[in-house]
Amino acid sequence: MPKKRSGGGLSPTQQAAKFLGVSVLAGAVMAGIALPAAGALGLAAKGSVKGFDEIPDNLKSPQLSQRTTILDNQGQQIATVYSRDRTVVDIKDISPYMQKAIVAIEDSRFYQHGAIDLKGVLRAVNKNAQSGGVAQGASTLTQQLVKNYFIEEAGDDPTKVAQATQQTLGRKIKELKYAIQLEEKLGKKKILENYLNITFFGEQAYGVEAASERYFSKHAKDLNLQESALLAGIVQSPSRYDPVNDEAEATKRRNTVLQRMAEVGDISRQEADKAMKAPLGLHVSQPKNGCITAVKGASFFCKYVENVFLSDPVFGKTKEDRAKIWNRGGLTIRTTLDPQAQESVQTSLKDHVNQSDKVAAAATLVQPGTGKILGMGQSRPYGYGKNETEYNYSVDRDMGGSNYGFPTGSTFKPFVAAAAVEGGKPATQEYSSPYKMKYPSPVQRCESQPYVNTKGETVENENKSEVGPFRMKDAMAKSVNTYFVQLISDIGLCPVVNMTDSLHVVQGNGDKLPEQPAIALGSVGLSPLTMASAYAAFASDGTYCTPIAIESISQKIGNEQKSLPVPKSTCTRAMNQKTADTVNTLLRGVVDSGTGKEAGLTDRESAGKTGTTDERKNAWFVGYTPNLSGAVWVGSPQQNVEMKNISIGGVYRPLVYGGEVPGPIWKDAMTGALQGKPVQNFNLVDIPDDNGDNNGNGHGRGDGNGRGDNGGGDNGGLPGGGDNGGTNPNPTFSFPGNFIQGQGNGGRNGRPRG
Repeated sequence: MPKKRSGGGLSPTQQAAKFLGVSVLAGAVMAGIALPAAGALGLAAKGSVKGFDEIPDNLKSPQLSQRTTILDNQGQQIATVYSRDRTVVDIKDISPYMQKAIVAIEDSRFYQHGAIDLKGVLRAVNKNAQSGGVAQGASTLTQQLVKNYFIEEAGDDPTKVAQATQQTLGRKIKELKYAIQLEEKLGKKKILENYLNITFFGEQAYGVEAASERYFSKHAKDLNLQESALLAGIVQSPSRYDPVNDEAEATKRRNTVLQRMAEVGDISRQEADKAMKAPLGLHVSQPKNGCITAVKGASFFCKYVENVFLSDPVFGKTKEDRAKIWNRGGLTIRTTLDPQAQESVQTSLKDHVNQSDKVAAAATLVQPGTGKILGMGQSRPYGYGKNETEYNYSVDRDMGGSNYGFPTGSTFKPFVAAAAVEGGKPATQEYSSPYKMKYPSPVQRCESQPYVNTKGETVENENKSEVGPFRMKDAMAKSVNTYFVQLISDIGLCPVVNMTDSLHVVQGNGDKLPEQPAIALGSVGLSPLTMASAYAAFASDGTYCTPIAIESISQKIGNEQKSLPVPKSTCTRAMNQKTADTVNTLLRGVVDSGTGKEAGLTDRESAGKTGTTDERKNAWFVGYTPNLSGAVWVGSPQQNVEMKNISIGGVYRPLVYGGEVPGPIWKDAMTGALQGKPVQNFNLVDIPDDNGDNNGNGHGRGDGNGRGDNGGGDNGGLPGGGDNGGTNPNPTFSFPGNFIQGQGNGGRNGRPRG
């Protein structure tokens, strides 16, 4: 005689034997199928045996989609993201009241029958015959679990969801066979656990743990009797019995569950009566899903992490494979974000630029030698309302950034200097550096024909007092345009392109830099992350490390945690150490006595470069210490605001300079991020000072606001600065024809002056 299962259920053999005898009835009523006539019912039943035999034998339990938790590098939560809000828990972590309530209302004979409840089938047939329709179904919890498996596998595909829930005899037969398998394979306890973890409870909550947190702000193990009855009642129709939107209907349904629990002996009549009189006791927690909910302004970094996951082949061969893993969730992602650095970035941005300002600001901090992104933020928060944005101004287009990046102005000049020094040019290299000159011609390119200035395009310095000759140190501190145009003409474009390639400097749209002399003046659009990572190579003895945002990932599969591989930073030598030390010395002078004085740190050595572009549509400061590199951009994302006579952060600015708005943002962000961190020094080299021009005069210049100190303010072909505090009319100069490319962010009108 076949063995009976514990709890009185039939064995799989008994279930299969019974199947033929009940297929007609089961086909009619399982989950509410009503066939129109006995003849049609008989035909359907005849075909059911063949269909049953042809169904594959193995049903694989799907990996349930769960919430993903994103952490900073200290293990603190940044945000949770999910396609379905679910946290899978063990049966021991689910209140006994909840277990009894769901069984009582959904399948009170759960422990007495096998995969199919024959008595329930007969009862449903009789009830439906009396009503002439579908008044009652007979699906067991096991069958409902199988149906939920199909729905879970369908994901968000509406066609697959429809197929998984269609009311056909063929699907019900398939459901029956798999239910029999699950009864044998899992047993009652595991089936109940899986059901409570997979089913939908409304209000975006999947599984009992998420439902308990949503409605009562507590764990499922802490649910009391009336709370458990409420949740159990929701399952039949989450919209109809939603307690948030219809308390009266939800209360009636809860009391129905309590009544049923008393009828089957799970609770006493007195317990039921007392619970029925209790209020619902809701303590609703709003869903906190997605990067928009990230703490400390880390929404853009959070979104960057998501884009890394969806784009990097280490997480899956195809985009679809990666998206499937991401949507399935259950991931714990520990990132590189440093909470101290992130808070410092956001505080500095908030202190200097208002959300409602005409221009925006973005800042990114990167650790030299590792590529770890420690901070990333911007003045306009993540969102879709006024003065909000979903675009991350710190990154390239393919990672959620602007279309083209933003022209960098004079912050590009260190790349030209590095290429020259790496190729053997001394830091004392001198050029005539007149106030205004034609672009030198011809200029050698890597492979194509040399650049020839056929239209007589000219370039000029910020003001007429800036007349050479200059050496590299003074030219860098004062950001002399004509010096760097002569330098790039001297060494050719190929060494500069090779240097920027080794520093992974590409345009915001991913394109390589064009081989034109005007790149020396920063006319192409780049992102703050690109600039911070490139400058980090100067800080780390000439070694460039690709930026990374993820330190580790684990994925919960069942009750186990599985580690996933993550992208690693690739560090390569971009220049020799002597070149890096020379650039560090040059840029140290920028913050000591040049255009970046207002950005210089007071408690440790720092180096950096200012930049402001044509018509002041962009202003930059990029700088670093030996252990932290950062880039700050200020401007209009649409490149349509000239930062003249403008209020930024509540401060009126006649003219915006890289050293005066981005510089202080950088200084405050770096100061806070480095507080308590080791003080490290550069290995500076001896570069003789420029003793003056050929007339024996120094080259002091105004800072653009009437101050005539030595080298104050920003340079790079911008109007407004003057010798000894004087001012000059806006100078004009043009770039080689057809040089400026792109539209929108960093487009045609983004011509830099330095």
